[in-house]
Amino acid sequence: MVHLLIIIAGVYVATLGFAVLINVSPKYLNDGGIVGVAGYLVYLAYYTYIGGYVGGNVLGAFAIGIFGMIAARIKKAPVIIFNIPALVPLVPGGQAYQVMKNIAMNKPRVAFGFLMQVLMIAGSLAMGFLLAELVIQLFNYSMRSMKRRRKTA
Repeated sequence: MVHLLIIIAGVYVATLGFAVLINVSPKYLNDGGIVGVAGYLVYLAYYTYIGGYVGGNVLGAFAIGIFGMIAARIKKAPVIIFNIPALVPLVPGGQAYQVMKNIAMNKPRVAFGFLMQVLMIAGSLAMGFLLAELVIQLFNYSMRSMKRRRKTA
């Protein structure tokens, strides 16, 4: 339990730190940190109980996309303010470092393995955001069509 609280605190601080670094307004920092923690917890739950970093990153990015859109609607702010900092804990920085290290050490096969991980994680993050956008657009479309049906009835 303590381990999970340390992870949550670390993800929250990392998200806030990156948000400060890219000059996000202080009134949006807490919400961005919450979005980041929520997305990482979805990733962590999938990775822990089901396994696989690709599926975990898809669902984590999906959760960040959905929660970021909700936060943007509540705060009346651009969604990018919440999504970009929240994505930082899921970015494959360690694997990218290993690619460069193994290239420098003249180990191209090991570097290629890490490069494939980086590409799969990056693709899964993009897929998660795409799915979140699709779900939000479908939800908005269905809400508009229901309002139109009520007006005509």
